[in-house]
This record gives sequence, structure tokens and C-alpha cells, in this order.
Amino acid sequence: MPGFEFFGEEERKEVNEVLETGILMRYGFDAARKGRWKAKELEQEINKTFGSKYAQLTSSGTAALTTAMSALGIGYGDEVIMPAFTFVASFEAVLSVGAVPVLVDIDRTLTLSPAAVRAAITPKTKCVMPVHMCGSMADLDALKAICAEHKLLLLEDACQSIGGTYKGKSLGTIGDAGTFSFDFVKTITCAEGGVVMTNSEAVYTMCDGFTDHGHDHLGVDRGADLHPFIGYNYRISELHAAVGLAQIKKLDTFLAIQKKTHATLKGILSTVPEVSFREIPDENGDSCSFVSWFLPTEELTKGVIAELKAQGILGGNFYWFDNNWHYIRKWHHLKKATALNALNDLQKEALLKLDTHDFAVSNAIMNCCISTSISLLWTDEQIKEKGEKIVAAIRKVIG
Repeated sequence: MPGFEFFGEEERKEVNEVLETGILMRYGFDAARKGRWKAKELEQEINKTFGSKYAQLTSSGTAALTTAMSALGIGYGDEVIMPAFTFVASFEAVLSVGAVPVLVDIDRTLTLSPAAVRAAITPKTKCVMPVHMCGSMADLDALKAICAEHKLLLLEDACQSIGGTYKGKSLGTIGDAGTFSFDFVKTITCAEGGVVMTNSEAVYTMCDGFTDHGHDHLGVDRGADLHPFIGYNYRISELHAAVGLAQIKKLDTFLAIQKKTHATLKGILSTVPEVSFREIPDENGDSCSFVSWFLPTEELTKGVIAELKAQGILGGNFYWFDNNWHYIRKWHHLKKATALNALNDLQKEALLKLDTHDFAVSNAIMNCCISTSISLLWTDEQIKEKGEKIVAAIRKVIG
């Protein structure tokens, strides 16, 4: 995976500039920071790079989702439709604002099925939240049409698809708001961090205040700021922003390497007739951070996973069906509504229903899927060797 793989002098320079001033907080201490505003600079770079009008940095991708939902007015009792294949942070953020996560099936894009979304809409539905998993995108035209028809918000969880596009627009900038994660294993890393992107000044203003205890940031003295609404502490630090500022300038390099490696590896896997690949609504927009591929049956897929493990080459090949973090099948804490603090009655009722909900459509997709992550550091020889070893494992299992 990129980001941390290309950590070097550029990141050290940006971080050292912060350390030289000693001002690690993004707000205030104007004179002492000597004109260095890393978070502000990174927000400007995000807008320039991805084409959003506004960007608000946060302490994590999860905080970005929570912030976006709050700024969009999503709260108690509102239903948010989201996919059964995502990272746990997606539903954590929904629960954090008092809303109800409504998990529905995916299709072979490995993202939200538009048909499943349409079937899940109720009078309480407030938002549709596609999660652009493993570097590629949902069918945004179909989802936008559904949202327009039913007057719903579209919030993009684009945390796993930095640099991906859909019909020329950056993922995360197409809905009412969108989010990225900048954690350690994302395309761009800040070590920890995230961002909300939006083209709405009103949404941005609320994000700006919400992430900093409700400060309106309109005065010259932070201590004298007014607080138009309640907020929380979801700020990013200048140190984290400094790392991201160096990383974002390398994004084109990351994407070029990913696309080249992806094409080579996919070509090798394509030599096996039994292998098929995920559907991508816009092939040109794939960020190519993963090659996601399918085998004909669950039995064969599990056999290949076992063979890869036996040969010591399983690393980087993800079988999401048995994964604790990314697929509903093993989210027992969610389906049992197990929380340290009391969930509201609507949340608890909805979560307990998940335990008996039929996700057969998603299961049939996920139990045959393997995603191979792309490293920026592989040589041409290593890519060829990796691909050939995977192919050999597949052919051994298929017989």
C-alpha cells in the first residue's frame, strides 16, 4: 500500500518546520508559528487536487464521517443506507450521531447495490452513504438519481478510494459531502487524519465549527470566539497535517505506479479462465489500489486462500468474507448491539434485526472474492513473480 511506503525527506522537512516553531496546534499562536499553517495549506491543496470548493481536516476518517453527518443534519432516528461490505468506522459514525445504520446488499462492484438501496427506503431514510471500497467506485449515477427522486442526502465514504474518479470528478466530491481517511495504510497518510469535502459553504462552515468545540473562528482572538452550536474536538494537529502536505504532492506518482502494477497483475490473473473481476462503473476512474477478483465457488476460493497460506504468500491477499473488520458476517458486536454506552431504542431495535437479516446476495459475492493489494515498492520482477505464484496456487486447487 502507498503512503507510508514513500515516506522520506519531503515529510521530514514539513514536520521539522512545525517542530522548529513548537506550535503543534492548528489554531492560534499566530506570532509564534512564524507564518506556518500546515493544516490550512493542506486544505488548500486538497481543494486544488480534488476539485472541491471546501475542505475541513479532522483527526481521523471516522471523525470526518461524524462531522459530515452532523453538518448535514443527520441525527436521532434518521436512517442512513450503507453497504454490508465496508470498514467498521462507517457504521460507528452513523451510530455516533444517534442515527440508524441500514445495511443492505452490495453487487459485483463491491459497493452499494442501487436496487438494494431503493428497496430499503422508508419515510425515515435521510441519507444514502456509498462506500467506495478497495479503490473503486459505486454506481453514482444510479445512486444520485435515487437520492434526487426521494430527496435524500448523498454522503460519499471515499476513505478507501483517494485519487479515484467517476466520469472526470474526484470521488468524495460528487455528493452533498464526501470524506477521506489519511490513516497509516491509506493512499495518502498523515499517520492519523481525515477530511470532509463539500461544495456547500454552509456545510463547510458547520464542519469548521463542529470539529473545534463550536468555535465560529470569526474573531482575531480564539478565546473570544462565539459558539453558535455545540461542537466537539475532532481537530487535526499541525504535525499530522505536515505529513499529509508532503504526501499529497506525491499522489500522481502513487496513482501512476498503482495503475501500471494493477494492469500487469490483472493481466497475469486473466490467464486463468476461471478468474473474473469486479465490475467497475468507470474503469478510467479506478485508483487501482487493489485487484479484486472472483473464483466460481466458495469452496474453490477457500481452497486457494488455504493454498496461498500454505505457500507463505497469503499476505496482501484479502478474503473479506472471513474478515473481522470489513464484512457484516463477523460483526457480532454490531448485530448484538453491544456498546459501552446505551444506544437509543431505534438504534438497538435496528441492530438486533441485522442478526437475522438475509444477506445471501452479498454472501454469494463475498465468499468468492479475493482482493490483492498493490504495493508501490514492487519491482517488475516481483510483480511477475507474485502473479505467477497466485496463478499456480489457483491452478493447483482447480486441478
